[in-house]
Amino acid sequence: MPQGKVASVPDDGLTTRQRRRQAVLAVHTGHGKGKSTAAFGMALRAWSAGWPVGVFQFVKSEKWRVGEEAALKALGTTGGAPVTWHKMGEGWSWIQRAGTERDHAAEAAEGWAQIKRDLAAETHKFYVLDEFTYPLKWGWVDVDDVVRTLAERPGTQHVVITGRDAPQALVDAADLVTEMTKIKHPMDAGRKGQQGIEW
Repeated sequence: MPQGKVASVPDDGLTTRQRRRQAVLAVHTGHGKGKSTAAFGMALRAWSAGWPVGVFQFVKSEKWRVGEEAALKALGTTGGAPVTWHKMGEGWSWIQRAGTERDHAAEAAEGWAQIKRDLAAETHKFYVLDEFTYPLKWGWVDVDDVVRTLAERPGTQHVVITGRDAPQALVDAADLVTEMTKIKHPMDAGRKGQQGIEW
């Protein structure tokens, strides 16, 4: 697609302008770093365009403070487009914690229910469903319901979903799919994540 030229023009009766304004469903998947980072970059563009942004994080803890959260929340208070941030559950819930009695599956299901309510009400123009592929993979949220709901969402609400192992049905339904492939990572050399790079 050099210089923004499309490979083919569908015979759908829409004008270029109408086609350009269609809602986009994007999926960032794969085992490489950068899925969430790319989604938050899109959220910054959405905020700059004046679109209300809703972020829903599914496996990052309420205690986990990522740099994008601080930046987007600050932008949301500047008088421009609002930014709301939701965290579903304790986070990193594949790790067993002694004394933890939270029902991660129920919390993920309630998170999806809130997204459905927001989509129906057209609360946001841009949604980041961060690490949402995990509740889908673990069976906590029904993939068919997600695909159907996103296909039927009203207006021009854009959605980006991140996480490894995106279900094929979601990939098939998406307009834009990017797979991040790990070539090399500092962790391969025994280096742990660091502030400003991983969060």
